[in-house]
Amino acid sequence: MTRALDDAALMMKHLARADWRDATSLPPAELDWALQAADVRGLRIGLQLDAGCGLRPEAEVRDAVCAAAQRFAEAGAEIVEVTPILDSELLDGLDKFWRARLWAELENLPAERRERVLPYIFQWAEAGAQVSGVDAVRGFNRTFEMRKRAAAQFQGIDFLLSPTNQIASFPAEFAAPTNDPARPFEHIGFTVPWNMSEQPALSINCGFTAAGMPIGLQIVGPRFADIEVLRLGRAWEEWRGAPPQWPQPPAGS
Repeated sequence: MTRALDDAALMMKHLARADWRDATSLPPAELDWALQAADVRGLRIGLQLDAGCGLRPEAEVRDAVCAAAQRFAEAGAEIVEVTPILDSELLDGLDKFWRARLWAELENLPAERRERVLPYIFQWAEAGAQVSGVDAVRGFNRTFEMRKRAAAQFQGIDFLLSPTNQIASFPAEFAAPTNDPARPFEHIGFTVPWNMSEQPALSINCGFTAAGMPIGLQIVGPRFADIEVLRLGRAWEEWRGAPPQWPQPPAGS
């Protein structure tokens, strides 16, 4: 959402305000969003290179993330490889719940509005009509298991590094990396656990593929450690230096 950590902090300063329309929002807090690079000496940082299910990280993605972890180690952090949180049972349960939830909304749309839904999304959600109420609840309950596993993992580490995504790119015509509504979440294994556990995570560029596509490094912290995660990102931003400018489109295009 931003190109630099300063801009991310500015955005968070406003996003973190209380909103009466959100029953889950936290009380307002006076936080110092002025970012100083974190001192990583003595930190125990997990390195997760296996999402547990879904797509496997491409070699260029894995190598870039490992190189970033090595830079944290050189600055004084202890890097420890950690096991995945996710497995196919958790991800499949979440898939069933989300299909059923979206189909409950789509089936009530007027026909002319349903026709405007992206066919990939419609086909994926339509299968939710076959999900029983019990299976939908079981799928929702998988989110609590993700929370439990995420909390357990952070008992042994301070922060976590991983790829943001297993692959650097996919065809622009595809709705998702697999482009298969039967396998919709193969690419979210590194990110979805933290969405469910409500832990702060940021994605920051850590290199480029041979084809010039950016590679994302994900930095995850414990709950409520948003500023600390941003400060780790600032440390990486300073070590990395400014990324090269994006190519300019041809004149007249």
